[in-house]
Amino acid sequence: MKIGILETGEISDDLVGKHGDYPSMYMSLLHAIDPSVNFFGVKVLEGKLPESPDEADGWIITGSKYGVYEDLPWIKPLKNFIRTSVKHKIPVAGICFGHQILAAALGGTVEKSHKGWGLGVHDYDIEARPSWMKGSGKRFSGHAVHQDQVIKLPESATVIATSGFCPFAALVYGDPENPDALSVQSHPEFSAGFLDDLIEIRVPEVFSEGDARKARATLGLPVDNNDWALWIHSFLELAARARNNDP
Repeated sequence: MKIGILETGEISDDLVGKHGDYPSMYMSLLHAIDPSVNFFGVKVLEGKLPESPDEADGWIITGSKYGVYEDLPWIKPLKNFIRTSVKHKIPVAGICFGHQILAAALGGTVEKSHKGWGLGVHDYDIEARPSWMKGSGKRFSGHAVHQDQVIKLPESATVIATSGFCPFAALVYGDPENPDALSVQSHPEFSAGFLDDLIEIRVPEVFSEGDARKARATLGLPVDNNDWALWIHSFLELAARARNNDP
């Protein structure tokens, strides 16, 4: 498969040398499942977009420090690209900001939550389990870094995971057994070490000392990044096979 990484955010220079950029994080995540997957990055943040969704077998939308409701010149074109991809059955996977902009592009609503920051390791209950989510139990854990949340679902969305903090934590669009898009609010591409370093450089300008302390106390807990690597890969592969009429 050839997967395009739609870069809507950047890893800061303080961290990229140690932890890599977004494309390298997703390469590491999915190459653990399938080393044959090819990747390329598109810097949406700089106003770039592919001419057509057909340039890849599927797309991954990264996290971002921005909100989907902000009046930025690249937000509307990205939403249009998402809608075109879904219309033409090119699979899209969204992570954090990607989760939110998928919902916003397809008719949902995203707002800054009154609950404040979701930060650190969070637990989520699996509400629905399509057959391609093999090996999943009743819950998963993941690294959370977000204030914004999806608060109203698009009509085509099905909730596959939820939590008390984030009711719409993971979604699929269309037929859950053969979805057009998949998204999750947490970050399966993040390591505990990266999140620890990210918190450190963002205190106190972004995260309060109290929020940082509580979040860092959770970073020794296990997360299910490998499960999400498998699910994202299975989703992308399933969609690519369906489009190519492969068995």
